[in-house]
Amino acid sequence: MKRSRLLWRIYLYFLLAALAALCIATGNAVHILRHSYEEWVAEELEMLARLSAGRLLRYSLAHDADQIDRMCKEVGSLTGMRMTVILPGGRVIGDSRRSPALMDNHAGRPEIVEAFRGKTGRSVRYSDTLRKRLKYVAVPVRRNGLIVAVVRMSRPLAKIRWTQHVLSNELLIGGFFATVLFALVALYLSRRITRPLEEMRCMAERLAKGDFDARMDVTANDEIGALARAINEMAAQLSDRMDAIIREHVEKNAMLACMVEGVLAVDAEGRILYMNKALSRLLDIEPEQARGRSIQEALRHHEVQEFVRATLRKDGPSEREVLVPGNEDRHLQLHGTPLVHPDEGRIGGLVVVNDITRLKRLERVRSDFVANVSHELKTPITALKGSVETLSGDVTLTAAEVARFTAMMSRHVCRLEAIVEDLLRLSQIEFEAERGQIHREPTSLVHVLRRVENSFTAAARAKRITLNMKCPENLSAGVNGPLLERAIGNLVDNAIKYSAEDSSVSIEAQQDGNQIVIQVTDEGPGIEKKHLPRIFERFYRVDPARSRALGGTGLGLSIVKHIVLAHGGNITVDSAIGRGTTFTLRLPKA
Repeated sequence: MKRSRLLWRIYLYFLLAALAALCIATGNAVHILRHSYEEWVAEELEMLARLSAGRLLRYSLAHDADQIDRMCKEVGSLTGMRMTVILPGGRVIGDSRRSPALMDNHAGRPEIVEAFRGKTGRSVRYSDTLRKRLKYVAVPVRRNGLIVAVVRMSRPLAKIRWTQHVLSNELLIGGFFATVLFALVALYLSRRITRPLEEMRCMAERLAKGDFDARMDVTANDEIGALARAINEMAAQLSDRMDAIIREHVEKNAMLACMVEGVLAVDAEGRILYMNKALSRLLDIEPEQARGRSIQEALRHHEVQEFVRATLRKDGPSEREVLVPGNEDRHLQLHGTPLVHPDEGRIGGLVVVNDITRLKRLERVRSDFVANVSHELKTPITALKGSVETLSGDVTLTAAEVARFTAMMSRHVCRLEAIVEDLLRLSQIEFEAERGQIHREPTSLVHVLRRVENSFTAAARAKRITLNMKCPENLSAGVNGPLLERAIGNLVDNAIKYSAEDSSVSIEAQQDGNQIVIQVTDEGPGIEKKHLPRIFERFYRVDPARSRALGGTGLGLSIVKHIVLAHGGNITVDSAIGRGTTFTLRLPKA
């Protein structure tokens, strides 16, 4: 809705009041003037009629009709009015404008009827003779107390109206100039009244926009000046208080924004008052969209909703762990406490959320690692223990049996040695990577890939697997050659082990911007999607029985991952059942 300015409203009220008064005054003046003028004209006509009636008595009405007619025409030419003499019965014997013989009987004219009754007759009527509207005044002519004739004087209304119009225009022109003068005076007064109010409005708008340095110029000592000084004082106090509030708000928001814990504040009805960025990331919620909404609308997680409601019901702190499903499941630890106002009592609740997903994952990895190490070591140790007990027992064994047990012991010792060696190597890579001790230098990648290809050519030929290597001759990167060779070798070794005969394994390297991309692709059975997030964990096996049968330790992919991470890169896997597997290593070129 468009706002109307106070100046124009005050000015409009002044102007309308002035116009109303002026219109009333002018209307009354015009009306009185018209009425007065018409009365004056009527009196003038009556006076001339009575004077003419006195002259008429000099003549004989029966014998001097021609002289009476000449008198009428003489009077009409001198006064500009029409004079008519009518005898009883309505016959006209004299007229200033026309020949009496040609005129109709006037006995029925209203003013004539009134005059023959002994009164002064007046009327306004259209004249068929002159074809104009006329003002008529008729007076009786008495001789010896008897009415012997009627003298009628008339004047055209057009002339009367014109005179009245001229006088009315003069009044209206004067009224117009008076209106203009009053409008200017009203505008001046309105501006004097509204200018300080307009300045106060502008200052209030500046304060509303945050400009707390706005002040008014105070010159008057009246009520408006006192109000202006009070507003200036209010602005100064408001500026100090807002500075303190803003500083406190910024400090609070900075602290809450820097917290790694999520913070959620709700009122007593469960509507969200505040949510920091950490919580929005944990629960995948936009803070601006959630503020003011109920927890049922904003939070899509039933357990979190129930915990918030429980926090609002309880008198003390509460704690709970929940699992939030999503693209990556999150384990959250919730701490809740009621919000209590000193005067109003409980006004809401506060929930602090900790992301313990990494702790849970580390706990699971540690548990799985202990279980897997125990399992991996228990199998060869059990076999060695049984072989030793058999060989050292009282049972006599043949040379072939001794050789079989000795070969089995040798095989399990080699397996233990491989596990220990991989664990030590993995630990060494982690140790050196954490301390930045991985030595890197410009290395030709084609030489690294050729050494890998040469190392596994025999194994590939044994299964009739085609080993393809593709790499630009001039491609090089700052890497640790032996470590990178081992990482790619582990991938190629797995690809050959798990691929069927008469298939192919490809090794490709290329540059992508500032990165080196190395891909190892096989045509094996593929890996189910549920295993992909965990295949780089220590001792994790997709098919444990097959992996052990092929001689794997379960640490190969974990070693690959840590070598890539030690180079500042990353590794991804793309696989599906029956479609083969592609491992992609991305390493920085420099």
